[in-house]
Amino acid sequence: MASNGAVLSKISGPVVQATGMLGAQINEIVKVGENELMGEIIALRYDRASIQVYEETSGLRPGEKVERTHAALSLELGPGLLSSIFDGIQRPLESIREKSGDFIARGISVPALDRKKKWKFEPKARKGDSLKAGDVLGTVQEIDLEHRIIVPNGIEGKLASIESGNFNVTEKIAEIGGKDVTLSQKWPVRIPRPYSEKLPLTLPLITGKRIVDTFFPVTKGGTAAIPGPFGSGKTVNQQDLAKYADADIIIYVGCGERGNEMTDVLTEFPKLVDPKNKKPLMNRTVLVANTSNMPVAAREASIYTGITLAEYYRDQGYDVAMMADSTSRWAEAMREISGRMEEMPGEEGYPAYLAKRLAEFYERAGRVKTTGSKERTGSVSLVGAVSPPGGDLSEPVSQGTLRVTKVFWALDANLSRRRHYPAINWLKSYSLYLDDLRSWYGENVSADFYELRNKAMQLLQKEAELQAIVQLIGSDALPDRERLVLEVTKMIREDFLQQNSYDEVDVYTSLKKQYGMLKVIIHFYDNALIALQRDVPYDKIASVKEKHTISLLKRQKEDEASKTISELMKSLDTAFLK
Repeated sequence: MASNGAVLSKISGPVVQATGMLGAQINEIVKVGENELMGEIIALRYDRASIQVYEETSGLRPGEKVERTHAALSLELGPGLLSSIFDGIQRPLESIREKSGDFIARGISVPALDRKKKWKFEPKARKGDSLKAGDVLGTVQEIDLEHRIIVPNGIEGKLASIESGNFNVTEKIAEIGGKDVTLSQKWPVRIPRPYSEKLPLTLPLITGKRIVDTFFPVTKGGTAAIPGPFGSGKTVNQQDLAKYADADIIIYVGCGERGNEMTDVLTEFPKLVDPKNKKPLMNRTVLVANTSNMPVAAREASIYTGITLAEYYRDQGYDVAMMADSTSRWAEAMREISGRMEEMPGEEGYPAYLAKRLAEFYERAGRVKTTGSKERTGSVSLVGAVSPPGGDLSEPVSQGTLRVTKVFWALDANLSRRRHYPAINWLKSYSLYLDDLRSWYGENVSADFYELRNKAMQLLQKEAELQAIVQLIGSDALPDRERLVLEVTKMIREDFLQQNSYDEVDVYTSLKKQYGMLKVIIHFYDNALIALQRDVPYDKIASVKEKHTISLLKRQKEDEASKTISELMKSLDTAFLK
């Protein structure tokens, strides 16, 4: 790694310039200064390179050496990723703490994957097989998951040798086409991993959140945005999705968030129990932590680190959900680096390529057929939080995100202040996957599921129209039919949409129970309308005991709720006639 006479010529925060860099390439990793700080080349002009440094640059001075590595920023991918906590450039924080204490020492170099740990490798391919990139060589048991060791990209040919036994991630396990293969492989973070074919998005990502699954669903391989002002619940919602989403693997990226929020994630996640198997949730989770006080350049890289990890498990045939909290901080990192490079600024100072970067990131989501002789199906679902200043959704990051994502969960500070959680505004949110999922819901839940959902949405929209009148004359002055709309929409809001993340029963609701809860509320409305037509007094309708029973459904366990719903459907047929 000779320096070739390359030296620092200018230092501007995390962006430095070096001369003597002829032959260098964009995105090449370099070692900067005597401490060998890690940096990446982001611009070249003649023999001068602009480098974003992933570590604190204080103390650097012009004239210090710069060494090239002739490699792009790449991740180590292999057994040992699950349950790990990395920083934005895949340095393992637990290992760093053991080596340097609670603070990351500058220039510290620790391998992402443990070199000492041995993994039991069980071959699935046989000597003499013709293999190509993406084929499964064998498996390793990684905690509770079957980690599939796949042939790295760029390698194909006859399998000359393969061994079973215990290996670390750098030891040779096979030889293919004259090249050695180990349990681990490397991949540059800014290049999407290849796949055979992108598939239609027709399977829902079940989250257990009623407002999401019933009203604004996201698909496996889909993209969603959660924009909202400070304190509206972006982080809590993403953590809930990470805990309960119907995914095999969870990648959670804390990108530029406050240290105390990330501390909550790092301390809570190891204690959480996976509702699927009652084992620790961390067994199928990878955390990428880059807080707001960490170097800004590493924050820009952390999003790519997360999506590359997600694609790696997708290529093994797993469904992966990635949470990015938040992409606004990522965009701010881009803005700072762009400003230090003196690039022409776009709207609100963000770089002109902001929309392109956002689109490239979300485009890496999807449900795909993987490469290899025997294709597997895997998916990456992306949920990105956006933190618009003052809740202004017209700012560039929100607008750029909304253009490329298909689900919009609009968080509302007013709902949050009223203690309505999740604070997702049902009138501002939308999902463009509704038509794609219609047949799945019809086959797996009920043929009238969408009919009930649409009827509930119409009632909520009608309520919004009536609110202006209610504020002027009060609800008692409205006709009985419209008073009934207000009563039923209150039931929809409080008994269905509102959900307690800290109640062990209410925190997760199956699709079957969601359908039953909504059906019984709409059944109440239909029967109440008939009663009004028969001149039954409104006060009698509003005071039936079944209303209270409906309000208790959310806290009843599955079997008990199913029985209660059946009884309610029968009793509501005659409740208003007594």
